[in-house]
Amino acid sequence: MAKILLVEDDNGIQKMLSIALDAVGYELVKANSIKSGLIALSQNPISLVLLDLGLPDGDGKQFIKEAKMFSDVPIIVISARDIETEKIEALELGADDYLTKPFSIGELIARIKALSRRVKEKDESQESEIIIGKLIINLINKTVSVDSKPIKLTKKEFELLSLFVKNQGKILTHTFILENIWGCGYGKETHYLRVFMAQLRKKIEENPSVPQYIVTESGMGYRCQISMT
Repeated sequence: MAKILLVEDDNGIQKMLSIALDAVGYELVKANSIKSGLIALSQNPISLVLLDLGLPDGDGKQFIKEAKMFSDVPIIVISARDIETEKIEALELGADDYLTKPFSIGELIARIKALSRRVKEKDESQESEIIIGKLIINLINKTVSVDSKPIKLTKKEFELLSLFVKNQGKILTHTFILENIWGCGYGKETHYLRVFMAQLRKKIEENPSVPQYIVTESGMGYRCQISMT
């Protein structure tokens, strides 16, 4: 049975999610603070984290920062905070999804299953090394280098780059990218894509304002260059 870690101090939500997730085959590990959540993550084989941002010992975004230092576990933020800047900051730090309270159990379970499925598919994919100019992407070892220098990407940034390099020369629309990386129903969530494209370009491009590897196709989307000049 896959284990999901819930970092949430509301006992009512803990009880509700424990019953709902148990009914569809998940075991819920509960923590009510950043500290206890990090301990639980380090001591259990956690498949996915559900994270509230308003916790007794601080902002839940701190959990994301510290968790990403030792784990690639996917994180879904579940929070009453509906401000776009909060969502963007959580995503920039490494969260994979953001669901605003109140939410339906059905939608949450659908997002958990979709994210788990994408993680499994990507882990099982066996791709060879792809080279574009000075950019080298190893899709088996999940490593990236530019001009022989290792580049550290977050899990989501790597998924995004992988999608581009697997579709070199093709114009990928915003909707196509969003639904492939974040799943169905995310086609209009352009802020997700804007945040991650900016971060990705900062890491792989010599001049992010004049990108060489992934160029913008105005009004349509993005395209990964087939060759470098």
